[in-house]
Amino acid sequence: MKTVAMILAGGAGTRLDVLTEHRAKPAVPFGGQYRVIDFTLSNCANSGITNVAVLAQHFHRTISQHIGVGRPWDFDKDFNSVDILTPHHTSGGKWVSGTAQAVFQNFDFLTEQNAENVLVLCGDHVYGMDYRPMLQAHETRDADLTIAAIPVENENAKSYGILSIDENQKIRDFEEKPECPKSNLASMGVYVFRVSFLRQILQKVCLQRQEIDFGLDVIPGVIESYRAFAYPYDGYWRDVGTLEEYWHANMELLQPSPPLDLHDRNNLFAVHTTSHQLQPTIISNTGTVVRSIVSGGCQIRGTVENSVLSPNVVVEDGAIVRNSIIFDRTIVGRGSTLDRTILDKDVVVGASCRIGCGSNSPSNRERPLILHTGINVVGKSTHIPAGTTIERNCRVLSGVLESDFLSKTVKSGTTVFPSPGKI
Repeated sequence: MKTVAMILAGGAGTRLDVLTEHRAKPAVPFGGQYRVIDFTLSNCANSGITNVAVLAQHFHRTISQHIGVGRPWDFDKDFNSVDILTPHHTSGGKWVSGTAQAVFQNFDFLTEQNAENVLVLCGDHVYGMDYRPMLQAHETRDADLTIAAIPVENENAKSYGILSIDENQKIRDFEEKPECPKSNLASMGVYVFRVSFLRQILQKVCLQRQEIDFGLDVIPGVIESYRAFAYPYDGYWRDVGTLEEYWHANMELLQPSPPLDLHDRNNLFAVHTTSHQLQPTIISNTGTVVRSIVSGGCQIRGTVENSVLSPNVVVEDGAIVRNSIIFDRTIVGRGSTLDRTILDKDVVVGASCRIGCGSNSPSNRERPLILHTGINVVGKSTHIPAGTTIERNCRVLSGVLESDFLSKTVKSGTTVFPSPGKI
């Protein structure tokens, strides 16, 4: 039975704050040289899914520029394809809203592919999964819908779609982000639908209103009357939708035995990405790297500990980078120190700065729900003046220049904004 994949890559990713101010959430760098969407694309390619549609919307050019014709995943070969389906307005003149509505508006892809099953996937999760056993289970059970599910910590269950299943793994109940979860079995956002069933259901619900989501509006209504099953999964899977989750997932890569080993030579499910010709990394006689990922083209003349560096990062003499994530072409100036900080690309940190010091409180005044554990985030193309201290739970928005800093000390919980009129 022919199976194709549709990857949902249109969400705004607001909980990643300034990291998605200029890019789509699935295009956010991860693990040094990858983008978040690389994991889902690689899972498809490694599972033999050769026809894929990526449903993009917010900053869709950052998705299409990264994927191109899909060469790293072999989607450019005969009979293989990856289609970037860019956004369009609904008949009411509004942007498509909701995961199910996005699939419905692009249903002609499924019709043209003459597919019998469709994998509907999220493009903003980090995991390595062979979809073939799940597809086999779906077909063996003659299922209309199969949902991959994974146990989560009880205290975190209300952040997910939660399933209750019987002894045959048939889904008996589904609640999206319930206040009082009935179980800790969470949906991974990995669905297999019978295409004929999906067409029938979406035509019924998506014509009623514009904002339709699978978890909220579709799945709860089909559990009782249709053949809906869970596919339990026991591998690595992370939702990196918040700054804390994103930071933690990157730090997991640095453990002595990481739960997701990107360097496992026996791993048949390698992660592929778009690669560029880079100069070799240089670690000078004053440079030290401990338990870190350092991508190509970096120049390390200071100390890097327990951190993840994207390509072409420069850490100057005497600088210390700890527990941090740094994107492309960023410079950490001489004698500066960083701790638990995420720097977007093209940032310049002046000499003798201290970023990530002091107390973990208070939370960020503008974004208290996403910056409250001591992490700092600095936006793209920011210039931080020499001698600046930035404490914790701070935001520095994209494009901030040295003249925008009104004090040498940015207190915990503060946001630094660009001057009015700047982009």
